[in-house]
Amino acid sequence: MEHGLDATHWAAGCRHLAAADAVLAGLIARYGDERLEPHGDVFATLARAITGQQISVLAAERIWQRLLVCLEEATPAAVLAAGEPALAACGLTRRKAASLTAIAAGIEAGAAVPDSREALLALPGVGPWTADMVAIFALGAPDVLPLGDIGLHRAIAASYGVDRRTLDHDGLQKFALPWRPWRSIAVWYLWRDLDPLPVSY
Repeated sequence: MEHGLDATHWAAGCRHLAAADAVLAGLIARYGDERLEPHGDVFATLARAITGQQISVLAAERIWQRLLVCLEEATPAAVLAAGEPALAACGLTRRKAASLTAIAAGIEAGAAVPDSREALLALPGVGPWTADMVAIFALGAPDVLPLGDIGLHRAIAASYGVDRRTLDHDGLQKFALPWRPWRSIAVWYLWRDLDPLPVSY
């Protein structure tokens, strides 16, 4: 995966998007003092994204905050020290707790921290959406389109007046063609306009 969302690339992407899409031009003007700053911590993003799988943003945030209290920091060592019962007590399902523990155990045993889509998708409990969150928020890949993200579908419907039923995988990819090669930036601005606080993983 590319690591391309530093300030210079962000500015270049914003120029491209503002010229290509009037809605995004407005969002970029509205939130111009903010931007995504990829943090490089793949495991922390994996942990947070696994927590948020298939539940609301609000519920995910509540569970995540309980996990941070329990773990103190989202590291493989902290996850293994806590153990699956403690993770489940924070609100993770058994499946999510088992997935996160297995990933942590692999890294602690010397497995490389995954930094490609193929490696991420090989991890237990990691599907395309979770891999996309790691690509955007940890690795700073500039051209990621999370096809299964319900928040993105909602944001497009609200901002463009598009019927969400048209946003299947093919429909969303076609809709987002003008955003290439900066789809991660476009997605971030649409997410940003959807919620009071910037989305983070």
